[in-house]
Amino acid sequence: MKAIVCTALTGLDGLELQDVPTPEPGPGQVRVRVHAAGINFADTLIIKGRYQVRPEPPFTPGLEAAGEVVACGPGVSWQVGARVAVLCDYGAFAEEVVVAAERLVPLPDAMDYVTAAGFLVAWGTSHIALRHRGGLKAGETLLVHGAAGGVGLTAVAIGKRLGATVIATAGDDEKLALVREHGADHTINYRTGGFRDTVRELTGGRGADVIYDPVGGDVFDESLRCINWEGRLLVIGFASGRVPEAPANLLLVKNCSAIGVYWGAYAMKDPKVLVDSLAELFRWYAEGSIRPHTSMTFPLEQATDALRALKERRSTGKVVLTVR
Repeated sequence: MKAIVCTALTGLDGLELQDVPTPEPGPGQVRVRVHAAGINFADTLIIKGRYQVRPEPPFTPGLEAAGEVVACGPGVSWQVGARVAVLCDYGAFAEEVVVAAERLVPLPDAMDYVTAAGFLVAWGTSHIALRHRGGLKAGETLLVHGAAGGVGLTAVAIGKRLGATVIATAGDDEKLALVREHGADHTINYRTGGFRDTVRELTGGRGADVIYDPVGGDVFDESLRCINWEGRLLVIGFASGRVPEAPANLLLVKNCSAIGVYWGAYAMKDPKVLVDSLAELFRWYAEGSIRPHTSMTFPLEQATDALRALKERRSTGKVVLTVR
């Protein structure tokens, strides 16, 4: 079978399309024929050895995919032919992938494979961040950074679904227009200046109750200057490249919290949180109250181009590899 293989931890230069053996499922495992695979920022890190999960080359990157069950190992009750989404530590950028049976999620009938391939990580991260970790309530103000990106756009939509007033930041007017289409009440172009004063003005001087930050660096620092009393700053990632440090005196004075969100850890630490979260998200999708957005698709052999498009911020919403 074909797979994208990371041959060295040198980033995009270390990726190759190779013929590799088709994996066989062991006890408790399932093999899935991949139809599409989602691209995530974490994929750009794991191929440099900079992600929480650090496999040694050679390995196949890719955190999520969608496809159909084609083989089951002993002790597995999944039906061959079942349509599923797949959560991996890595391995999704391939024609077939083997995962533990509990890493599969059945797909709603109306959800196509491309949508499903980009659904789990982005929507799951934002839902658990806002619902479970941030405790976002109806009537509160949510500030979303990187709002046109893969996770940012889902945070905007989920924030509106939960009844919040959403302020969104992005880097150009075209992206801000997309963000407004997905529910943002107010938008800020961060390239024309900072966002602190505008957020305080929009909130009557109070600041945002919940801040969703996948950017880090200077954005994190400025966010602490426009957070409300008892506000919650959700640490999603560090797309800026700098891991910030929170001044403890600011946390104390405002009684606010900086809260980490590592969505993938729930698969092992507390699977029920993840399962309940995805169940609610799939209900929202079925009723039409959330609208996943995929801006770019690439064939498997162009995985490097797909990762580059994400890294250079040329995409909005999700980027997906089409395998079949």
